[in-house]
Amino acid sequence: MATVGGLTTGVFAHPQQASATEHGEQQSAKKADVAEDLNGDGFADLVSGAPGGTVSGKAKAGYVAVTYGSAKGLDTANKQLVSRSTSGVPGSATAEQEFGKSFSKGDLDGDGYADLVIGSADASSGSVILWGSAKGLTGGTAIPGFGTTPQIGDFDGDKQADLALLGDPGSSGDDPVKQPAALWKGPVTRSGTPAKKLDFLDRSEWDDENNSATSISGPSTVRGVADVNGDGRQDLTFRRYEGDGVYSSDALLGSPSGFTVSQGPDDGGGDLDAGDVDGDGYDDLVVSGGSDLFDEVTVVFGAKDGLSADRRQKFDQSLEGFPGEAPSDGEMLGSCVSVADVTGDGRAEVALGIRWKNSGDKSDAGAVALLHGSDAGVTGQGSQLLDQDSPGVPGVAEEKDEFGAACALVDVDGDGHRDLNVSSTQENDSSGAVWSLRGTGTGLTTDDAASFGPSDLGAPVDGAQLGSSIR
Repeated sequence: MATVGGLTTGVFAHPQQASATEHGEQQSAKKADVAEDLNGDGFADLVSGAPGGTVSGKAKAGYVAVTYGSAKGLDTANKQLVSRSTSGVPGSATAEQEFGKSFSKGDLDGDGYADLVIGSADASSGSVILWGSAKGLTGGTAIPGFGTTPQIGDFDGDKQADLALLGDPGSSGDDPVKQPAALWKGPVTRSGTPAKKLDFLDRSEWDDENNSATSISGPSTVRGVADVNGDGRQDLTFRRYEGDGVYSSDALLGSPSGFTVSQGPDDGGGDLDAGDVDGDGYDDLVVSGGSDLFDEVTVVFGAKDGLSADRRQKFDQSLEGFPGEAPSDGEMLGSCVSVADVTGDGRAEVALGIRWKNSGDKSDAGAVALLHGSDAGVTGQGSQLLDQDSPGVPGVAEEKDEFGAACALVDVDGDGHRDLNVSSTQENDSSGAVWSLRGTGTGLTTDDAASFGPSDLGAPVDGAQLGSSIR
């Protein structure tokens, strides 16, 4: 099997098959959501982007690494590496394309296996769908022209996964510009044909002079899916350009005919995610970057009509119970945001990266916090703060590692508790690395914590920035 830049170019490198003992362990797992399980073994799988990786001699061509879940957590021997040089993947490795800059998981063709759609920094290069199977990812289907933050979700509530796509907004300035967008109704065939193409946004939301139903106000990016109005249809969480240098963090509410806008905070330049923090049945939007120094987080609570205009919570590291030393300005609280129920109490926890936090005398070593949800919103009581110097966390804190660059709460060991997967893109001279910390009924434990970098995966190392995005 030939390799180019550390990536398989003959066929997909399928993950190893489980032994009989492992298979028995898998049978006892709490079955993962189909949307997170690429090989259908009942465990959620983790996808890590390495957009800086050199592939086929092309700098920053980019690749993604899939590490498959098991009863013992993530195993670097159980992995697949995918780039534009992988056989079956449409296109070719191109310098500066940054394949793997964004991606989304979900079962597009309804076969019971999650599929993976991968975008790039170069929106014009389009996206690629890789299809899940019992042996892992297979094949590859091109989606021309829509390479920016593709996102899978059931937006019209018909129990079939749909695909929201964004194209290149081109140059932009003080005023928003038209950004191409498309909504593909599922199921999507392996030839890349959706059941139907819908208007991306409800026409009533846009005036004819500036926008149309097949565009949005750009440049904008999709950050994830949620159900903020509790109608059983998934909504897009979105960062949308308002003009004059101002962005808003909004939800686009799903419906049978497309999306309508539910407005979130106008401030916010960091990250965002959504989950049911207060346990009332509506997902809540958690947005970081409420100031120029990224030191404030805003929670916008969901409600029957969408994001609440009145019920909102703002906090920083001075929140009562927030662990660790007193914060200093510019630590970038919320460099990453992930929201999901770790403890199993029906209220989502909030994971927040703090990538510029010092560890002792090591500046910008980085840290990650896990805060609990409550009836009143996010609370500091019982929260945890971890860095690479925390007992049980692999490695050691170093200057400018920026631990906490990206994070994702994903149950990779199938015990019913979401695990915190967190990255440092600057680890080992920007090769990057990912850590996986086990979730429990009370929060996180560092027992059996694991970490891996590109060299552990047999992948391109130099400047790869593995973990730029993780899901």
